Amino acid sequence: MANHPSAEKRNRQRITRTDRNRAAKSALRGAVKKARTAIAAGDADKAKSGSAAAEKALAKAASKGLIHPRTASRQTSRIAKALAKSAKA
Repeated sequence: MANHPSAEKRNRQRITRTDRNRAAKSALRGAVKKARTAIAAGDADKAKSGSAAAEKALAKAASKGLIHPRTASRQTSRIAKALAKSAKA
């Protein structure tokens, strides 16, 4: 229980940040999933646009500190690799 005004404010800020981060991470997971399902389905147009959107979302999340930059890089690489593999087939 917060006993000082500054502690009460920090608690309010924590709640706001948690909600914002939760929404952003959920949107990120949705973008990545949409890209992966489009690649798996073999729809070239949706796969290309979906992977571009996922890469943008990953870069943005890494820059804001939501996920580790190397995690974003690794996921981007895997999506690009899967896209190239599906385009080749």
